[in-house]
Amino acid sequence: MKSTFLLTFIVLGLITVSCTSSGGEARPEPLNEGEMITVSKDTLKDKIMGGWAGQTIGCTYGGPTEFRFKGTMIQDYQPIPWYDGVIKWWYENAPGLYDDVYMDLTFVDVFDRLGLDAPADSFATAFANAGYSLWHANQAARYNILNGIMPPKSGNWKENPHADDIDYQIEADYAGIMSPGMANTASEISDKIGHIMNYGDGWYGGVFVGAMYSLAFVSNDMEYIVTRALETIPEQSAFFKCIKQVVEAWQQDPNDWTYAWYEVEKNWSEDIGCPDGALETFDIDAKINSAYIAIGLLYGNKDFSQTIDIATRCGQDSDCNPASAGGILGTMLGYSNIPELWKKEIKPVEDMDFKYTTISLNDVYRMSFEQALKNITQHGGTVNDDQVNIKFQTPSTVPFEKGFDGMYPVERKRFNWEKEAVNNTATVEFEGSGVVIAGGINAGSNDYEANVAFTLDGKLDKTMKLPSAFRTRSPEMYWVYQLPVGHHTVEMKWLNPEARATINIGNILVYSDQPFEKVFERSSSRP
Repeated sequence: MKSTFLLTFIVLGLITVSCTSSGGEARPEPLNEGEMITVSKDTLKDKIMGGWAGQTIGCTYGGPTEFRFKGTMIQDYQPIPWYDGVIKWWYENAPGLYDDVYMDLTFVDVFDRLGLDAPADSFATAFANAGYSLWHANQAARYNILNGIMPPKSGNWKENPHADDIDYQIEADYAGIMSPGMANTASEISDKIGHIMNYGDGWYGGVFVGAMYSLAFVSNDMEYIVTRALETIPEQSAFFKCIKQVVEAWQQDPNDWTYAWYEVEKNWSEDIGCPDGALETFDIDAKINSAYIAIGLLYGNKDFSQTIDIATRCGQDSDCNPASAGGILGTMLGYSNIPELWKKEIKPVEDMDFKYTTISLNDVYRMSFEQALKNITQHGGTVNDDQVNIKFQTPSTVPFEKGFDGMYPVERKRFNWEKEAVNNTATVEFEGSGVVIAGGINAGSNDYEANVAFTLDGKLDKTMKLPSAFRTRSPEMYWVYQLPVGHHTVEMKWLNPEARATINIGNILVYSDQPFEKVFERSSSRP
């Protein structure tokens, strides 16, 4: 009788008080594995709509500030515009803003066409051949797939220098939305699809976000949602420790989000993997941006405006973070309860296809609803004429993964191909245990592909095919990790030079087996 009473109140969007968290808010009793949660179809669809609408609103709100505030918060005196017709303006004038939405839609579409058991290769092929531009881990994975490196290898850190980046985190919303109350099912979906482009902490970002969406269907206690979702992440991971610090900071001071921000910035702002972010203020690492999502959710007090504003003002990837926070809270509240200030801007675009797709918000509302019903049935629930019974899953921990193990960025070097190359051959020397050579080909058109041979310490390591086309490019020219510490030489030979083409090397990132301070101590101790 007690559990029935509790579940009824959860479905109605109320809270049954059993204990009080240190954050001062009542928390519902924990749901048990296998408990049936009954919800009307209308309520389920309203929450699914709220998830997609909240994501789109949050992305739009943070769009003007994306990566303009790196390593600093956006102060309260800094205005963030919101005006009549704002979402429609972005749709029509800068549709690339919604990459974290239309990437989701690629996966939703594959499920729609091929069913819930579609294999990883189907998702990989669909996104690799899609017409939209990609960046970071997504683009590295696209390049891998187009060149025969399929998942999960395409997302592994030894094949993808961006494996810890935010990419799957920003596109995992669909996994939780189609898995209401079934966090482990969301994790299984993320295992299949998230490893296309990410690994380790980068993959954990998507697992965590997917679990929060899933739990937002069955609880309206944000602390419960964040902390139970964190149970899907291995405790020994840096990702877990980072998000745990957010929760602890919120418990110590639930009224000042900047306290949590400073704690995270102090301890977790080091980007190790991303060749664009390591040793720079730019930080697209999943764990710190996921921390900003958690800060928005916990300190936002279930107020939609406050939640997306805080997630935005944390900085860095400040469109994707409020998108996830807005989507999770939108799922909890339901579309009907998103404040009109925000919702009135989503209505004019709901029938407009997202750029590079034939899918609109109204389409994905329907598609995700149908997929959720199938998923519920496939995992022990039932669907009747006007209600569904969801078999609740207690979140379980996914396997431990660690990317860039023992690798520490210690130096960024500039390199000018035109000045350094002789007879289309150039040499890079470095002291350490790994190197990433970032750059690409400029040919003035999209029909040229350079072939560059890379010789490591006198032995041919690999020959890279480097397209000049932006859509099919490799974000990096060459990378190698976990070498014996010492002096190494990489020779680059351009095998098919053309007068119209140039090689542009952005920077060279050097790794060692010790952080910079210890490398300095070791080198300074030499006679």
